Amino acid sequence: MRSLLIALSMLPVTALAEESGDAVNMLWIATAAALVFLMQAGFALLESGMSRAKNSLNVVMKNYMDVCIGTLIFWAVGYGLMFGTNSSGWFGTDGFFINDAEPMTWGVILFQTMFAATAVTIASGAMAERTRYNAYLIGALVITGFIYPVFGSWVWNSDGWLAKMGFIDFAGSTVVHSVGAWCALAGIIVVGPRLGRFGPRGEPREIRGHNLTLVALGGFILWFGWFGFNGGSTLSASVDIGLINLNTQLAASAGAVATVLLASIMGRPVLLTETINGSLAGLVGITAGCATMSPGFAIVTGLIAGVVCVLGQQLLLRMKLDDVVGAVSVHGFAGAWGTIAAGIFYLEDPFNSTRILIQIIGVISAFAWTFLSALSLYLLIAMFIGLRASAMHEQRGLDLTEHAEIGYPEFPMQTAYTAERAAEMEARG
Repeated sequence: MRSLLIALSMLPVTALAEESGDAVNMLWIATAAALVFLMQAGFALLESGMSRAKNSLNVVMKNYMDVCIGTLIFWAVGYGLMFGTNSSGWFGTDGFFINDAEPMTWGVILFQTMFAATAVTIASGAMAERTRYNAYLIGALVITGFIYPVFGSWVWNSDGWLAKMGFIDFAGSTVVHSVGAWCALAGIIVVGPRLGRFGPRGEPREIRGHNLTLVALGGFILWFGWFGFNGGSTLSASVDIGLINLNTQLAASAGAVATVLLASIMGRPVLLTETINGSLAGLVGITAGCATMSPGFAIVTGLIAGVVCVLGQQLLLRMKLDDVVGAVSVHGFAGAWGTIAAGIFYLEDPFNSTRILIQIIGVISAFAWTFLSALSLYLLIAMFIGLRASAMHEQRGLDLTEHAEIGYPEFPMQTAYTAERAAEMEARG
């Protein structure tokens, strides 16, 4: 009887402890979601800084609005496709327009919405300076509402076919970053290079960004937000966050160091843009295995990701593909490497050939689904709406021709054109 009374007296305490634990977990998820949201500012600064002054506002507007549109469409459709009941293993069939859920589910929806926004934003920088604003937003809507969540359901839905195989992608090297990058690759193929980017014999011509300080600031903000990106993927206030974020820091640092060493070995200048992209490549690379890798292997993963990033960008130039910010090499090539590395350096059973093969299957599946879907999407947009801005608009700058605003009024020609463009837009209604 005494033991029964003791047990009964403990019930409120246990319930209180569980409620307190849920509150702490929710606090961490909400904080991590805010950190990931801040990454949108990082993308906007980095991408606009790497673009020319006449297109800087256009780049920021694309970053700003794709997260707004993406949030709405992911809540309405994307979350259900990704995390709804997935009896087929391919996509969810419920959870659309969700208005009633368990309390913790709201935090998960918020967090996953920020991931979806990150994936779609990757394409904006690659396609900058020659892509029509409205056409880009239509593409962003389809990517967020369909292309991204369908692949995400294969991996992060417990009934997804890749999840059942044991595919490892803890925080999204492939699900988020490579998916965004393969969409970007399809986009730059369809939209074509910027005017003057390649010479008559196909030789690349340098088109430098207008503000490298913004690029550095954007890189720092992205790095900072990544602690929420990777650490928040625990979806709980767990002690595992320490190792996850340590690995994140180590890999990012190693990626930057790798680009500096490679430039020195090759006798090339050490570029700020290349160094920052190297650190981002390290972050992308470690994202898949940050929870299942030792710190030493996290450094190896980051070092190789930095090298892959540099060589990948050179490969794109040889193929005459114009990626303004290096998004395909940073998020695509480094993401693919990092996903495979998560299988190679798996903490409990490293160098397991079966696990490595599963990782390779996942990487190939991501490319096949995302690239072909996005290529079809952008071809349809180009055919029926028009994806590329006219040559005249590209030369004058998309800030004026798309928005009738300028970010740098010290340029007289742009200032004079503002009133003319504003009047033209007003006449069109």
